[in-house]
Amino acid sequence: MNSLHSSTILLVEDDPADVFRIQRAFRKADITSPMQVVDDGEKAIYYLSGQADYHNRDCYPLPVLVLLDLKLPRRSGFDVLNWLRNESDTKLLPVVVLTSSEQQSDIDQAYAAGANSYLAKPPSPTELLEMARTIGLYWLLFNRLPKARFS
Repeated sequence: MNSLHSSTILLVEDDPADVFRIQRAFRKADITSPMQVVDDGEKAIYYLSGQADYHNRDCYPLPVLVLLDLKLPRRSGFDVLNWLRNESDTKLLPVVVLTSSEQQSDIDQAYAAGANSYLAKPPSPTELLEMARTIGLYWLLFNRLPKARFS
């Protein structure tokens, strides 16, 4: 079985308050997987491709899960998702869209671009904590990744 404590998560989120809330919820849910954070779509692509400041894979390992906001500076979450799905090293990487938008057009576009899941950020800390627990259990513990995964 996978572990809730050993797999890096990449959080792509530009709102510092949301970063704080999400990190706190994951800590309270006892998910101690390292969480790397980037605050725009371009940095997400640099991180995932190991470019620029993110070339050292010991410091910036490929994640086993990306939590991706859609409304980002420089490049949108949709741009990041499209890039991911067109890169051989990352096309199988699980991506959970975690955003404030509940617009059906955003949901449809995210799934069409290859999102594995679409979650709206809940307003209350209690709901966010339950969401973090569920994400951890499903994506980090029970979910199985392909053998030839994003090297």
